Amino acid sequence: MPDENPSPPPKAPTQSQSTPAPSGPTINIGEEFGTAKRNLPPARIVVVTAIGVFVIVAIVAFLQRAKPQGGGSLDNVAAVEIPNQNVVLVALTFTLRNSPEKPLWVRDIRGVVQTVNGQLSGDAVSGVDFDRYFQAFPALKMNAQPALSPEDKLQPGQQVQRTVVLSFAVNMNDFNRRQSVALVIQPYDQPVPIVLSK
Repeated sequence: MPDENPSPPPKAPTQSQSTPAPSGPTINIGEEFGTAKRNLPPARIVVVTAIGVFVIVAIVAFLQRAKPQGGGSLDNVAAVEIPNQNVVLVALTFTLRNSPEKPLWVRDIRGVVQTVNGQLSGDAVSGVDFDRYFQAFPALKMNAQPALSPEDKLQPGQQVQRTVVLSFAVNMNDFNRRQSVALVIQPYDQPVPIVLSK
C-alpha cells in the first residue's frame, strides 16, 4: 500500500544558496540596432556618391539644354525719327540661317533696344507697309531686303537675308547712344528664340 504521507516539497533556496548566473553572451540593451550607424553606409561614401550623381546630372543637363534652332547676324541698322512723336523707326537688315535638322517656322518677330534709360521693345510692322515707310523715309531703304514676316518658313540648312522695320518709343538722340539693338525671332515649337544683336 502506498505511503499516505506525501513527502514535503523541496525548500526554496535562500539568499546564501542562490545559483550562480549563467556564463555566456549577454545583450547590451543600451545599444540600438535600428540606428543610422548600423543601417547606413559610412557618411564619406554617401557624400562621394551624391557628388558623383550631381556631376553626372549637371553634365547631362548642360548637353541637353535648349538651344536656338538657327543663328545669323545683324548686318545693317537704319533709323529715322518720326517728327513730333518721340518715336524712332528702325530697319534691321540681317542674315538668318536655319539649322540642318528641321524647318523653321517664324511665329513672332520683335526688336529690343538697350538705351541708357533702360530696355525698350517693339513689334515688327507688317511687310505690306514697307513701300509706304520707304517712300516716307527713304533712309530706311538703305541696304533693305525683302521682309521677314510671321509664318515664313525656312527649310533645313537654308540661309536668307531679310529686313524688318520696328518702332521704338525713344528719341533719335537716345537711340543713337544705345548700348545695343537686337532682333528676337521666336520660332514655333521652340522654347529658345533666335537673337541677333549689334
